Amino acid sequence: MARGSRYGRYDGGPDPLAPPVDIAEALDAIGQDVMAGYSPERAMREFLRRGGRDQTGLDDLARRIAERRRELLSRHNLDGTMQEVRELLDKAVLEERKQLARDVDMDDGDRAFREMQLENLPSSTAAAVSELSSYDWKSAEARAAYEQIKDLLGRELLDQRFAGMKQALENATDEDRAAVNEMLSDLNDLLEKHQRGEDTQADFDAFMDKHGDFFPENPQNIDELLDALAQRSAAAQRMLNSMTPEQREELMQLSSQAFGSPALMEQLARMDANLQALRPGEDWGGSERFDGEEGLGLGDGTGALQDLADLDDLADQLSQSYAGARLDDVDLDKLARQLGNEAAVDARTLQELERALRDAGLLKRGSDGELRLSPKAMRQLGKALLRDVANRMSGRQGQRDLRQAGAAGELSGATREWAFGDTEPWDVTRTTLNAVRRTAEEGGDRVRLDVRDIEVSETEARTQAAVALLVDTSFSMAMDGRWVPMKRTALALHTLIRSRFRGDALQLIGFGRHAEVMEIEQLTALDAMWDKGTNLHHALLLANRHFRKHPNAQPVLLIVTDGEPTSHLEPDGEVMFAYPPHPLTIAYAVRELDNAGRLGAQTTFFRLGDDPGLARFVDSMARRVEGRVVAPELDDLGAAVVGSYLGARGPGPGAGHYGDWFGGRGFWVGT
Repeated sequence: MARGSRYGRYDGGPDPLAPPVDIAEALDAIGQDVMAGYSPERAMREFLRRGGRDQTGLDDLARRIAERRRELLSRHNLDGTMQEVRELLDKAVLEERKQLARDVDMDDGDRAFREMQLENLPSSTAAAVSELSSYDWKSAEARAAYEQIKDLLGRELLDQRFAGMKQALENATDEDRAAVNEMLSDLNDLLEKHQRGEDTQADFDAFMDKHGDFFPENPQNIDELLDALAQRSAAAQRMLNSMTPEQREELMQLSSQAFGSPALMEQLARMDANLQALRPGEDWGGSERFDGEEGLGLGDGTGALQDLADLDDLADQLSQSYAGARLDDVDLDKLARQLGNEAAVDARTLQELERALRDAGLLKRGSDGELRLSPKAMRQLGKALLRDVANRMSGRQGQRDLRQAGAAGELSGATREWAFGDTEPWDVTRTTLNAVRRTAEEGGDRVRLDVRDIEVSETEARTQAAVALLVDTSFSMAMDGRWVPMKRTALALHTLIRSRFRGDALQLIGFGRHAEVMEIEQLTALDAMWDKGTNLHHALLLANRHFRKHPNAQPVLLIVTDGEPTSHLEPDGEVMFAYPPHPLTIAYAVRELDNAGRLGAQTTFFRLGDDPGLARFVDSMARRVEGRVVAPELDDLGAAVVGSYLGARGPGPGAGHYGDWFGGRGFWVGT
């Protein structure tokens, strides 16, 4: 059966043809901020505020909102309607004077009296219009101009409450004005009935059937109608509040002249009172200061006040500073109206990015209710850091980005029959040849592989390693900007071992005033430690305990520090702190380092900073255990630590080098 297709206009939702949002950059930025001490929630918010390389952030959108607000206030003033009235009044008076001057049949006394009336009109525009309400115009042009004043006032007052009414009622007939009055009367009756709780949906439907043309918003119930009317009416009141006392007084006087009758103003005042009672939460008391030169009429001025209210709402939504804030709260339609469609697209992309970060399982909420980076996020972040380390190492060594995995050891060139549990790669040539020979011996006509045919490539055995990474968490690490590089290093090494060298046992130990074994999630989320003390003695105690738990593994001891030991554990478990370092503190640290040496630990010190005392201490400690000392720049710390780990089984490194970065561990770049 033929199936037809229906096409409709794009409704402005997520673009089905748009590529999925890339969260890699966001995850990297969030990870950096988390390592710097931010909570994952705050780190995500900060990225969304800043934006990415090719993505506008919330701060930029908020800046444009603020600029739009300043532009509205600095360009306009609220005297537009009064200016139009004054121009029409001047035109009417001028045309009347012309008529009086050229009318030769007019009685001179009458002429003089009329000229005196026109000459002595009040300086107030409103008072002059009011005084001329009973004047018998001799000029048809003057009478038309004066009637335009009454028509303009009526249309402007309606435009304040019903957007677009000024244009819709231009050149309106008496029947049109009567229809407006009837609508206002019916509307007020409906609002007052709703206020008493006596209205029904049928009442609303009947009202809309009769007067629906006045409401292009097409509300579906009384509440939607109330919301639209109250927002506009509250903006009209704020405009009135924003005028000077003189402007307000003149406008009130002129209002009675609208359509030549005070009836319109009475109905509008009644409507405003009903709306204020039904929607007291709207901003009825606010005001703004307009300092520009471009006059706004009553309707346009009310629209400007509505725009300002929309801009304030958007600024609040974009700030995301309230409890439970989500980017889904941003009103994209409002944003498009105020800043254009491109701004709405930028905001929608940020919404999708936030949704992707949450839905991708990169953030998890702990038992305490706080968001944390999930294990999946830690793995992705660790891989990104490891690639960065690999690029630095390959750049220094002239290596290219190799993709072979060497976790199983180096190929020896020999092959053997496959046995259950073998993980070595197949030797495809020998396996295929075995299948052909067996098929020929069995007299078959089609070659099929059998498990008996499989041969695997033998690899050199690789000894398991027990790795202890000791990282200094004293206050000087945070004070001197070494906190984040230390965490990046730990995460890169953790990722390398967990992904490529799973047989190795890694333990992360942070040492400040005392030492503590940490999981990688705990270390990366660790806030700056401001307690004084560098307890290398306690850290070495924990490292040696780790080595003893793995007696068949090669111990690898990696120590990252920027200061001499200034604290140690007493026999009773109390921490002793002394600066300058106490001889007993040094002795305890030396004793535990000697114990690590006796366990066969391959030791590397990573000295951060240029302190001569630290350099002398670290050099002497390394010589005691035939270890090495590396003094990397902060950006190279990760490459130095990973390189030392990879080269722990290789030839002994020369002084001041990072060791054989690729020796003994196979290729790992591109993890």
